[in-house]
Order: sequence, then C-alpha cells, then structure tokens
Amino acid sequence: MQKSFWKDKKVLITGYEGFLGSNLTRTLLRSGAEIIGLDIKTFRKETILTAQDYKMMTVYKGSVANYGLVVKILRKHSINVIFHLAAEAIVGRSHNNPRRTFETNIAGTWEVLEAARQQGGMEAVVVASSDKAYGSHKKLPYTENAPLQGRNPYDASKSCADLIAHSYAHAYGLPLAITRCGNIYGPGDFNLSRIIPDAIRCALSGQILDIRSDGKFTRDYVYVNDIVNGYILLAEKLKELNLSGEAFNFSDENPLTVIELLDKIRRILKGRPDSRILNTAKYEIRHQYLASKKARQILGWKPEIGVKEGIELTIEWFEKT
Repeated sequence: MQKSFWKDKKVLITGYEGFLGSNLTRTLLRSGAEIIGLDIKTFRKETILTAQDYKMMTVYKGSVANYGLVVKILRKHSINVIFHLAAEAIVGRSHNNPRRTFETNIAGTWEVLEAARQQGGMEAVVVASSDKAYGSHKKLPYTENAPLQGRNPYDASKSCADLIAHSYAHAYGLPLAITRCGNIYGPGDFNLSRIIPDAIRCALSGQILDIRSDGKFTRDYVYVNDIVNGYILLAEKLKELNLSGEAFNFSDENPLTVIELLDKIRRILKGRPDSRILNTAKYEIRHQYLASKKARQILGWKPEIGVKEGIELTIEWFEKT
C-alpha cells in the first residue's frame, strides 16, 4: 500500500458493512483516507467495524440503485475513488428473489457508474464482479478472457454488471477496473451460508455441519486480507499503468473440493466438526476456479496467506468473538 496515495483521499465504498467491505474500510481508514460508506443497512451488530471506525468515517444508509442519493454523495464529498462492492451476494437468495438481485446488482452498478461519469474527476473506480460472472466452462482455470455467460440469477446479474462496467470504461473513458475473486474467507465473515464460517461455527458449538452439495464441488479460497491488498493495488495503479477497462482475477490458484477443505479444518480443530452430506445444492456451478497470472504479472500481486494459515487465523478470530 502506498500511504501517500491514500492520505486525505476521499473514498466511497458501497457495501462497506459487508464482509469484504468492512475489511477494506478498516484498512483504508488506517491509511489516512477519508471514507464515505453507503450501505442498505448501517451500524450492523455483526461487523468488524468498531465505534472508533465509525467516528472516523461518514455513513449513508440507502440503496446503490437510488441514483439521487449516489449523486448527492459524490457531489457533497468530491469523491476521488470508488470501490463498488454493494450487491446481493447470496446465490440462494438471488434465486428466490431475482427482481431484488437484478435491481441491486445490475441497476445499482449502472447508477453508481452513471453518477461517477456525470460527476467527473474520478481517479479510480473499482467494480467488484465475481468468478460467477463467467458462468460454467469446461476449460479450467478461468482466465480473464473467458466469456461471461452466467445463467442463474446471481451469475447472470454479475455477468451483466461486469459488461456494464466495461462499457463505461470504453465508451466514456471512466477510469475503471473490474475484480473477479475466488471464494473469500477470513475474520468478519458472519454469513453462515458459506462453508468456512459455517464449519468453524459448528466445530466451536459442537453442531453437525450440513454440506449442501455432494462434497465434490471445487472452488479456490482466498484470505480476505489478500483480496483487500489486491483491490488497493488495483486502485493505486489503475491510471499509472493505464488499466481502465481491464478485469483481474484474484485467486490463490489452489482449488479444493469441499471434502478437502473440511479435512484441512478438521486437522486444525482435532477432528471437528462432524458433518453430513445432504446433496441438495441447486443452481450452483460444480467446478470453478481462477487463474491469477495477470494480477501477478501486471499488479505484482500475490496471496501472502495460505489456506492452512488463513483458516487458523479465522478460527482464532471466531474464538474471540
């Protein structure tokens, strides 16, 4: 991180209360940036943000699909950098309520980008897409030039938002880059629909872990601090390296099945948790993982925390909360 880049920089983080958003917010607050946060819910009980963090930032409650609110924020604070993270991120909820998903993930993206275009003067806009934007491909790992072909509501919403972001970079010259990440885990993840926090919770509470799939679905897992570092690097180098319109995968390039991941967790937690395979998962891609060669070569990014160490750090954090 170049602290000189961030000192007194006015940064809007949409979805700042979320898992990745809260970790990014805390890191940038400590770099001297002036953080303005927008989220549909504010001052959540389940967050890593502290009372002191909130005192150091300005918070707005509302939807990214509210164009008037986004415009107001950009004008009032003369925003320099935007991290657009706000999204409906849970696959099951997206399937049950596609309208809300499309409004937040698609309309919310174009409203933020249109407000940024009208405001002008942006130094960097980083848009969070997803590995799900690729949809399902036989050729693995996914590289950044793989087609975006999400079919289920969540996947399709990320494909659409990703393409919209590209259009604002190419048609209007908005200094914008896109991130597509593997499965992020670490401190601050209270979403128990994700396998790592759910497995740790079950282990610490003596409950049985329900595995929705057959245990053979393959994913890559990336520690949250490494993803935060990737986002920050991308924002810092976006203009310097003329990266507008580019997309970057962030992955540790170490795909694991659910069973392999649980084996790692159980080795650390001395056999816990017990689990049962339900094999009821629907609308999820069976094998999906990313290549991050581009981020390594262009940004100089690489993950610093391996899965074993990352799980140990995550367990330690959950034991303290």
